[in-house]
Amino acid sequence: MSRRALLALLPGLIAGCGGGRLLRPRTAASNPTLLENARPGTSDWELTAPAVDREIEGYASATSVDRGAGIDLYVSTAEPAYTVDVFRMGWYGGAGARRVAGPIERPGRAQPMPAPDPVTGLMECRWAEPHHLRTADGDGPWPSGVYLARLTARASGRQAYVVFVVRDDTRRAALLFQSSVTTFAAYNNWGGRSLYAFNSAGAPARAVSFDRPYAMNPYGVPLDGAGDFLRRFEYNALRWLEREGYDVAYATDVDTHRRSDLLPRHRAFLSVGHDEYWTWEMRDHVEAARDRGVHLAFLGANASFWQIRLEPDASGAADRTIVGYKDGAAADPLAADPARARRVTAHWRDGPTARPEAAMIGVMFVADPVDADVVVDDASHWAFAGTGLARGGVLPGLLGYEVDAIASASPPGLARLAHSPFALASGESGYADMTLYQAPSGALVFATGSMYWNWGLDDYNAPGLRSARASVAAQRITHNVLDRMLEGAGGA
Repeated sequence: MSRRALLALLPGLIAGCGGGRLLRPRTAASNPTLLENARPGTSDWELTAPAVDREIEGYASATSVDRGAGIDLYVSTAEPAYTVDVFRMGWYGGAGARRVAGPIERPGRAQPMPAPDPVTGLMECRWAEPHHLRTADGDGPWPSGVYLARLTARASGRQAYVVFVVRDDTRRAALLFQSSVTTFAAYNNWGGRSLYAFNSAGAPARAVSFDRPYAMNPYGVPLDGAGDFLRRFEYNALRWLEREGYDVAYATDVDTHRRSDLLPRHRAFLSVGHDEYWTWEMRDHVEAARDRGVHLAFLGANASFWQIRLEPDASGAADRTIVGYKDGAAADPLAADPARARRVTAHWRDGPTARPEAAMIGVMFVADPVDADVVVDDASHWAFAGTGLARGGVLPGLLGYEVDAIASASPPGLARLAHSPFALASGESGYADMTLYQAPSGALVFATGSMYWNWGLDDYNAPGLRSARASVAAQRITHNVLDRMLEGAGGA
């Protein structure tokens, strides 16, 4: 479809945006996300026969690339051939994706399983003969977005995804959506080791690599090789943002780590879903952006809980290895170096790092697993405009499974929007908080305090993996916050 034809569709597309959000026509024509979602989508992007015994699997050479650049897909299968289909994930009238490439025919190759490093447990693949994929076609470079390359083994039909992000390094989109791939990798137990004991063979690793596939079942339930993107929280938020016509560009937290100039190119930064693992550079770059007036929205919970380091892989490729000693931080080599001890890979809130996450976010992690309701506290706040909610009103099922609360390090002037009781199976009880504050720069910082908030935006994966929890009120609150950020009205 030509650009002229897409522009002709804009009035109807704008009128059809859910939640009542209005886009000014003078800005809609320059909104690539809106234009992209007017293109025909495809509904055949899902896996029909997920790999169950490593029949096919793969990983990308980078977590993200600039649009038009190349990326290598490393694939292992014992079958003689496989195909690759590539999809950009979005709304597309409810189809959820658009095919941008494929099917691409490839010869199969069984790749070796690496041995874990005897000290750190690191498992790093060094596979050969990748498929080089250029993120462009006859229409030019692909638009920024989250992409899934679907691998299909020809003989068995078994399938898996490879996930990567296409950035747009030249465009100043209104919103920057961060995919939290360091958290994907921390929980990834492909080959038997993650940063966690619960899904590791033996002790947890102290380092994990992006140079390996994402496991099909890191949590003991069937997944798809796309890390946490599709079946957890991020895709729900992505679908809603693109459905509502927001102008969005995409990056990963590795990009946030690398680039101090990334966030200031946008009006607001979105930490989406489970964003648990942060480097020192990430924290510095996000706080510096806030202090320059960039708004921050934390749509999940448990963000910036563990400090990590990013190091090169064996070939020298930068930022392909995550180092995280966590509860074994005394063994971190930096622990014995007073000059670098603040970068030890332990909790951000604890010494010697002593940078509580609440000082940036407004709240910080307090409990899991939680499955409860968000309870309104300050219904008179502008964030609740148009919801019809009163104090004590509830947003059913949107509190969990990890939740945050106000702490002593929370900034002054913090507005407590929701104050939600929870009780754990252990007998422990407490409250989680949704908050908003305005930094001295004028930037607004919004935190839902709940991972399940993303499920209030969109019901993908329900029924099936979970119960339906889409909430008109949660969508309106998110609209109110994002629109206030983009309109520049300010005021917490």
